[in-house]
Amino acid sequence: MTENNAVLTTNPGSDQRSLDGVNLWWRAANYLSAGQIYLRDNPLLRRPLEPEDVKARLLGHWGTTPGLNFIYAHLNRVIAEQGQDVLFVTGPGHGGPANVANAWLEGTYSEIYTHVGKDEDGLRELFKQFSYPGGIPSHAAPETPGSINEGGELGYSLAHAFGAVFDNPQLIAACVIGDGEAETGALAASWHSSSFLDPVQDGAVLPILHLNGYKIANPTVLARMPQEQLAALMTGYGYEPIFVTVQDPRDTVRAHEEFAHALEQALDGIRQIQDQHRSDQAAPSEYAPRWPMIVLRSPKGWTGPEKVDGKPVEGTWRAHQVPLSEVRTNPDHLAQLQSWLQSYRPDELFDGEGRLRAEIAGLAPQGDKRMSATAYANGGRLLQDLKLPAYGGHAVVVNQPGTERVSPMKNLGSWLREVVRLNPENFRIFGPDETASNRLQDVYEVTDKVWQQRLDEVDEHLGRAGRVMEVLSENLCQGWLEGYLLTGRHGVFNCYEAFVHIVDSMFNQHAKWLQVHRELPWRQPVASLNYLLSSHVWQQDHNGFSHQDPGFIDHVMNKKPEVVRVYLPPDANTLLCVTEHCLRSRDYVNVIVCGKQPSLTWLGPEEARNHCERGIGVWDFAGSERPGEEPDVVLGCAGDVPTVEAVAAAALLREQIPELKVRLVNVVDLMRLQDAKEHPHGLEHRDFDRLFTTDKPIIFAYHGYPWLLHRLTYRRTNHDNLHVRGYVEEGTTTTPFDMAMMNRIDRYQLAIDVIDRVPSLGASRTGLRQQLQDLRMQALRHTREFGEDPDTITEWILSAQ
Repeated sequence: MTENNAVLTTNPGSDQRSLDGVNLWWRAANYLSAGQIYLRDNPLLRRPLEPEDVKARLLGHWGTTPGLNFIYAHLNRVIAEQGQDVLFVTGPGHGGPANVANAWLEGTYSEIYTHVGKDEDGLRELFKQFSYPGGIPSHAAPETPGSINEGGELGYSLAHAFGAVFDNPQLIAACVIGDGEAETGALAASWHSSSFLDPVQDGAVLPILHLNGYKIANPTVLARMPQEQLAALMTGYGYEPIFVTVQDPRDTVRAHEEFAHALEQALDGIRQIQDQHRSDQAAPSEYAPRWPMIVLRSPKGWTGPEKVDGKPVEGTWRAHQVPLSEVRTNPDHLAQLQSWLQSYRPDELFDGEGRLRAEIAGLAPQGDKRMSATAYANGGRLLQDLKLPAYGGHAVVVNQPGTERVSPMKNLGSWLREVVRLNPENFRIFGPDETASNRLQDVYEVTDKVWQQRLDEVDEHLGRAGRVMEVLSENLCQGWLEGYLLTGRHGVFNCYEAFVHIVDSMFNQHAKWLQVHRELPWRQPVASLNYLLSSHVWQQDHNGFSHQDPGFIDHVMNKKPEVVRVYLPPDANTLLCVTEHCLRSRDYVNVIVCGKQPSLTWLGPEEARNHCERGIGVWDFAGSERPGEEPDVVLGCAGDVPTVEAVAAAALLREQIPELKVRLVNVVDLMRLQDAKEHPHGLEHRDFDRLFTTDKPIIFAYHGYPWLLHRLTYRRTNHDNLHVRGYVEEGTTTTPFDMAMMNRIDRYQLAIDVIDRVPSLGASRTGLRQQLQDLRMQALRHTREFGEDPDTITEWILSAQ
C-alpha cells in the first residue's frame, strides 16, 4: 500500500499549503471509505482490530474509490479558492463510499442525518450503516447528499452532467467517467453532447475520464489504447484532452501537483471559451467550441493493499470490490487490514473525540458551495412553477361528438409553443429527431433547435440557442432530460412509441431514484419526467412492423404505483388537459400516448376537463342505455384508435339491434382500472362495479397488449366476463384500419364479440354476425386492391342519436 506521508512542493498556481491540505483531505476520505466497507465498530482503531469489529458481509467497491476521493479533494480546493459552483457527477457510482465520506467530511452528512454525528459515535454509525441491513446502499444513491447520478447502471453520467448545466450558465458539472462506463453505448454517444451546449446560456461540463485500467475482471478498452489513439478519439469528439498519469503510486507529491495543474488549466480553458462567447464583441463561430477535459490514469485500488495472499491487488482487477475478503476468519487478512487502515494515520486526522481536526474541516467550501450541499443536486430547492397558457385558449370547440377531425398533437404543439414562450429559461423539449414528425412543429415559431456545429443555408429552425433538443439517440434525450429535471427544471420527451423502448433501463433507474427520493424529507420534489409518445402502433403510415410496439406501457406498470402514471387521451382536448396536468405534477413518471393524425373529437373543453379529472367515465352519447336499467353489455375503450372503433361498434349495434342496451366506458387514466389498494388512482371495487357491472359481458378495446388489462383487473368482481382486444403482434406497413383488423380491435369484430357474449343474442343474431364478417372481408379486399381504407371507414362520423 502507499504510505501516505507526502509533503508537497510548490507548483505554479498551486501553493504548498493548499496541496498539503488536499493530501490531508484525501487521506481522511480514503480512511472513511475503507472504514465503511469493512468496519462496524472500533472506527478509530483505538485498540487492535478484532474479527467482531468487521462486518460479517463485506460489500462495496474499493477500486474506483481512492481515485474519486483524489478528484473530489482537488475540486474542493478550487471551489474554496474561486467560489465556483460545481456539481460532482459520479459515473462509477459504485464508488459510493467516496461520496458518503466526502459528504461527512464537509459536514453535510451530519446536518441531514443527525444520528450520524461528527464524533467517534457518528463515525461508528457512518461505517456500520454502509451496505448494511437497515442502512444505506453501496452506490451514489438518492440517500447520498450531492448526488444526481446513482451510477449503479453505468453509462448515463455524462448525459446527466450536460442536462444539469443546460440553462445554468454559472454551473460547472465535474463528471467523472469510469473506463468501464466509457465502454457503454450510452456514454459513447454522450460525448456528442458538446455539439448542443451553448457557451452563452449554458454552463460547462468538465469530463474527467478516470482510467484505472480494469472492470470487474477484465482490462478496459480505453486504458489499453495507445495514448496517441486515445487523444485522437477525444479530439475527434470535440475535446482538448489534458493527460495526467500517476506513474508511481507512491509518488503522491507529483500526482497532486500534476492534477492540480491540469485542473487549473481545464478551468481556465472553460472560462476562456465562455468569456469569448459571452462578450458583446463575440464573433459568430462556425463550429462548436473545443472544450477541455482531463484524462486521469491512476491505479485501481490506489493506496490499498499492494498484494494479498501473494497476488498483486493494487493496480489490478482484484482491487475492484473488497481486496481483503476473509478478514473475520483469516488472521493474516485482519492484520493486513489493520496495517492498511493505520497507513492513513487516523490519529492525525481526528481528535480525541473522533472529530475531524479543524485544519482539515476548514478546507471544505462553505455552505451551498460544498458539492455535497449544492442546491443543484437537490433540484427541488431551485424549482419554479411553469407559467402555463390557459387551457381554454387552445381547446377545440366540439359542436357534436365524433363529427370533426383534429390532429391532437398538432393542437398540442400550439399550446407547447406558448409554454416555450412563457418559460424561456426552465423548460425544454427533448426528442430523437421527431418533434416535427410528431406534429409539434408550431414550437418553431418561437424557438430553434439547439445546434453548435456548422449551419448550412438549407437548414431550418437550427440555432445556437433554443428550447428544442434533438439528437438521434433516445439515451441522450432521456439522460439530458433527467439531468435537467433533477437540477430543478421542467421538460418533455417526445418520441415514437415503439422506440422509447430504447430507454427502458434508463426509465427503470429514474423510477427507482424517484421512489427513494420521495421518501427522503430533505429531498425536495422535482418536476415529473413526461413522456409524450406518438406515431404509435395503430398508425404507421411510412413504417411497418418494426415501428409497432405499445409495450412501454407494460414496462412502466411494473414500477411502484406511487411513481408512475399512464394516460391514453382519446382526442385533442383530453390530450391538452392531460399534458397540462402532467407539466404541473411533481415526482412522477408520466406516460402520455396519443396519435398525431387528424382524428375525431369527442369532448368539448369543459367535458374533456371533467373526464380527465375522473380518469374514466361513461359516454352517454355513444351508448344506448335506458335510464334506470342495467346495460346488457359494456364496451370499454382506452386509446384514441380503440375509442373510435368502440364508438363505431356501439353505433353499429344501436342501428342493428336497437333494443340492446350498450354502455360505453372510456378510460383516460389507465391506473383507474386498478384496485384502490394497489394504486392511488385506482377505483374502489364498488365504483368499478357501478361502471362495468358485476355480471354483464365487458368487451374492451385497448391500445396495447391485452393481457395488461387482465393483470390490472384480476381482482375485480366481474373479471371473468372481461374480454380484451388489443395489439397481438400482428403488423406490417399497411392502412390504419387493416392494422385494426389484423389485431381484431376493429368495429366489426367488437360488434361480433358482443353478439357472441351476450347470452340473448347468440342464436338470434347469426345473420347479423355473418354480415359483420362480410363487411370485414370487404374492407380487407378494398385495402388490397386500392391501397387505402374504404371511405366508409375514413369518412365515418358518429350520427346524432
